[in-house]
Amino acid sequence: MPLTFRDGRVADWCVRHIVVVGPGIVGMPMAALLAHAAIREGGGPPATVTVVQRDSPTSGWKVDAINAGRSPIGGIEPALDRIVAEAVAAGRLRASHDIGVAREADVVLVCTQTDKRDLEPDYGPLFEALHGLAQALKQRPAGNVPLVVFESTLAPSTMTTLVRELFASQGLAEGRDVLLGNSPNRVMPGRLVERVASSDKVVAGLHPDTPALIARLYRHIVTRGTLHRTNSLTAEVVKTLENAYRDVRIAYAAEVAAWCDANDIDFFALRDAANARLHDSDAASADPNAVPSGGLLVPTLGVGGHCLPKDGILLWWRALQAEQDTRSSLILRARSVNDGSPARTLALAERHLGPVAGRRVALLGAAYRFNSEDTRNSPTLVLARQLIDRGAAVMIHDPYVHPTDQNLRRTALADRFTQDLGVALAGADWIVLCVGHKVYLDGRDELLARAPDAAVVDACNLWHADDFRARGRRYCGIGRGTQAPGAGLVEAVAAGFRAVETGVANELQGLVDFLNRRYAGDDFNRVRFDEVQRIAGTCVTGCRIGTPGDTASAAARAGGVPSAMVATAAAGIG
Repeated sequence: MPLTFRDGRVADWCVRHIVVVGPGIVGMPMAALLAHAAIREGGGPPATVTVVQRDSPTSGWKVDAINAGRSPIGGIEPALDRIVAEAVAAGRLRASHDIGVAREADVVLVCTQTDKRDLEPDYGPLFEALHGLAQALKQRPAGNVPLVVFESTLAPSTMTTLVRELFASQGLAEGRDVLLGNSPNRVMPGRLVERVASSDKVVAGLHPDTPALIARLYRHIVTRGTLHRTNSLTAEVVKTLENAYRDVRIAYAAEVAAWCDANDIDFFALRDAANARLHDSDAASADPNAVPSGGLLVPTLGVGGHCLPKDGILLWWRALQAEQDTRSSLILRARSVNDGSPARTLALAERHLGPVAGRRVALLGAAYRFNSEDTRNSPTLVLARQLIDRGAAVMIHDPYVHPTDQNLRRTALADRFTQDLGVALAGADWIVLCVGHKVYLDGRDELLARAPDAAVVDACNLWHADDFRARGRRYCGIGRGTQAPGAGLVEAVAAGFRAVETGVANELQGLVDFLNRRYAGDDFNRVRFDEVQRIAGTCVTGCRIGTPGDTASAAARAGGVPSAMVATAAAGIG
């Protein structure tokens, strides 16, 4: 039987049909894995999964692809193509343009993209999907209480205000007609299946029973990770914080790398030594396809993707609405630092190679991340426009990005894009490595042979300076200074990181206090700093939030390396 209540608590639950709204990089692996798992929750045959994709000009084709047993996700995604094909062949996975299929759903996963507009969330596509979903659920079988789980990233307070109110406006009361929960994703392009199966995951809701129900369902696919139960407001804070803090750490690393480049210091040697002092090391300095997770991260051409450029804004949204003081926000300061990365990279290249005007420049990698097709907020596209404005002739290459990509069109760069490497490199004066696709790493010698006279700018830690010194070829790269860092410099950079780490903890404590005052209606729904700290610490890419405290002493020990991030941390939260 469907989910029912007895004395205000969940009594019975049977999962026969799961609907996943949105077959993107979150929805597609979730749908495929849920169908492939042949879930029997409450008896009966295995649950079927229907993916819903609106019939749009850019994405409507995904329905036919899925129904033919093909994943619509490009790039390198180990196991996903096979799992989709097997689940479709078994009759447990299908796709539709019709949101009306949700009327029979016992569980709905909402995986619709969210964004920001200036300093607030942009929920247009999400709410369009939710209105259709609510209309369908009003026609549900009598007595059925569907579980609606948001995998989408939401600004803190969205569940308890906007989402609850939207469903209520359609006559669907939380805890009576629907159960509203959220389990924000931790996926990463290139590792989608692996991340779902092995990463710890937050499962949350507005009703105390909801996290347990989501955990019952997700235990079938999160086979090597832990499911952390909490309330919706805490889950919203954790998700936006994880990306906001990563943005902060990239920004500090970018400032340190810029100083190293100006002073001929090997940033990667400095990074490894500072991270060892911080007891927070990783393999990313030496391995360009490793995901950085240590203290100081790896600065590249810039910060792209869908999450990092927006999630700090989402975390701050309600406080911004209330006109809270932002002058000492490290999270908001990081955005301005990281937005300046393409321009810093261009300045570095011109310092080593001369003016770019009149040069033919090949930009390798249009996606924002290696081995992915995703161009959202790609810094390559920003750099391309800057180069064009400076009088360069630009060609962009990427083996995974489609020539009709909407972001290429939006930035008026589609006519400067090719999937033919030879076309991109023909006559190139400069080659800029923008994204560390494995094909560029493995095909280095062949690639260089196609443009024997081109200088190389490494903006993604893909190749190494020694490879070019031996060839007598002009080369420069972010963080590729020649001098080893001294012990004093290592100590100063580590101290700067500690100041930033503590500053973020202070900032988080202030936001938690603010959100609790405004939006925590009862004890279950309160956010607790130590719980946020604990759950965020389980993020595989590293989100170890410090303890609130004094930042001035650590900031004072960080002298010598100018850093807006450290100065902001020292100023404290106003």
